[in-house]
Amino acid sequence: MEATGLDRIVRAEDVAHMGITEVLRHMPRIYGEYRRLVASIKKRRPDVAILIDFPDVNLRLARELRKLNIPVIYFVSPQLWAWKRKRLRWVQQRVNRMMVIFPFEEDFYRARGVDAAFVGHPLAELPLPSSTRTEFAEKYGLDPAKNWIALLPGSRRKEVQLNLPEMLRAATALSTSGNYEFLIPVASTVDASYVRSFLKRPEPNVVLVDDAREALHYARASIVASGTATVQATVIGNPFIVIYRVSPLTFALAKRLIRYPSQIPAQLDEHGNLPIAMVNLIAGRRIVPELLQQRFTADNIVADITPLLTDTPACRQMLADLAETSLKLRPSIGSSSIQQVCDAIEALLGPNPAAGGRIPIASV
Repeated sequence: MEATGLDRIVRAEDVAHMGITEVLRHMPRIYGEYRRLVASIKKRRPDVAILIDFPDVNLRLARELRKLNIPVIYFVSPQLWAWKRKRLRWVQQRVNRMMVIFPFEEDFYRARGVDAAFVGHPLAELPLPSSTRTEFAEKYGLDPAKNWIALLPGSRRKEVQLNLPEMLRAATALSTSGNYEFLIPVASTVDASYVRSFLKRPEPNVVLVDDAREALHYARASIVASGTATVQATVIGNPFIVIYRVSPLTFALAKRLIRYPSQIPAQLDEHGNLPIAMVNLIAGRRIVPELLQQRFTADNIVADITPLLTDTPACRQMLADLAETSLKLRPSIGSSSIQQVCDAIEALLGPNPAAGGRIPIASV
């Protein structure tokens, strides 16, 4: 965005901190940067604001924009349908148009008086990687004769710390009974050296790669931490299982706080857990296994992923379910998700929004 002319007042990566102590330690700077952003908006008076995800900041920023009579478009909804439902009143009061990327979100918001539209998920519109499997193998020194399994532990250091060691133990177990290589896509938010620090000998043949989409496209199956990567695996059509681990206190609180609306037909499993994987929420049923907390063990990973490594009925069924779910993520009309957002912006601006044809836009 900056390369195309955006004047960045505050860098989101400078104020995004994870964890209570981290946030408290950086609070003076975070608040100072927030006030600087608000001051810039008051001075420049943009014609419209596009707020993208980041609810802890953006829902408060929407209040300031509302005071200035600046229309607000919110693109990529916070997960208010899962928890922190009290924030819904802020959306009702402060957001002119909610542009959502999951199909059930439109019904959720419209039932609660919010002007919402499902525009499709941008990941569902991306083309498949253009390289061949042979080129991918040559780039990373992989053996094309072997089956590849992708390991996606998450995009934050804490997620890697909690998820990757057990994934590697499962990889070690799989290596003793099969001819596999393991791909770890390194997120841009995590240093490769930090990921490598978990690769202690003896380890299976593990290779770090740059692109998660390529890894998912060429892998036989994948072990994926709950998050956006599960949507990537869904639209690419790679059979996978979902894993995740947080602190026991966080998990206990989440079980008490997460409640899905009627728009998401989710049921408890035999362990009393609601589904958390987005693919299962979109499908309206459990189509991929979820291994959470105590059930996230190397033995359980091996048991659940083994049927996906060959042409079994379970694998064929999952591939069919993923294809069906992927279709639900595509725009319901001909325009792309981004074009629909642009159309909504122009509709809010109306004719001749700015002198000289320039439209100042605040984007976070």
